Amino acid sequence: MSVAHFDDLDAIEMPDGFVWHPVRRHFDIRAFGVNGYTAREAGAQLIEEHSEKTLEHEEIYLVLRGRVRFTVGGDEHELGPGQLVFVRDPELARGAVAVDADAVVLALGGKPGEPHQVSAWEAMFAAVPAARAENWDEAIRIHVDALLERPDNSALLYNLACMEARGGRTLDALLHLQEAVRLDPKWAEYASKDSDFAAIRSEPGFPGP
Repeated sequence: MSVAHFDDLDAIEMPDGFVWHPVRRHFDIRAFGVNGYTAREAGAQLIEEHSEKTLEHEEIYLVLRGRVRFTVGGDEHELGPGQLVFVRDPELARGAVAVDADAVVLALGGKPGEPHQVSAWEAMFAAVPAARAENWDEAIRIHVDALLERPDNSALLYNLACMEARGGRTLDALLHLQEAVRLDPKWAEYASKDSDFAAIRSEPGFPGP
């Protein structure tokens, strides 16, 4: 068994303003998805606005500390410590803001009837500090490790190509971007406007929209 205090877990501030605490990665949990969230300050985003339409996850959120205002399917619910909100419908939009500055939420989820697969976005979130510090080798390593489990995940391949392009690995970036586009053509349109590819957009083989 393993024991940890929530406040001792990594705290990764995301571009949208919320702070992600990688619970599943910390314990290397494989049976289900679980992560923690806090906010920078009272009134700030705590759970990013999203749906689970792509992953088809059911989700439950537990408020561990403070008060949190959830918006689910357009309805607002203010919850305090010990209260839970369960979202069965993956298409329902959900998000939350911190009413109190010290609010903490634990989120758990998974797709009914299927073994859990680690979500690709976890690696992307985990790589944010390295990318912010322009430590491209570390950001690339995190994506490569994730691709060992999810080799055909187009989002991971695309994000890896972004990191490689920023890190000066032009050929690797082109190859991984081409593979991402082969798996899902939408990435060609994204790449045509993504500043991460500014240095390699004129290279032969760069996919067009």
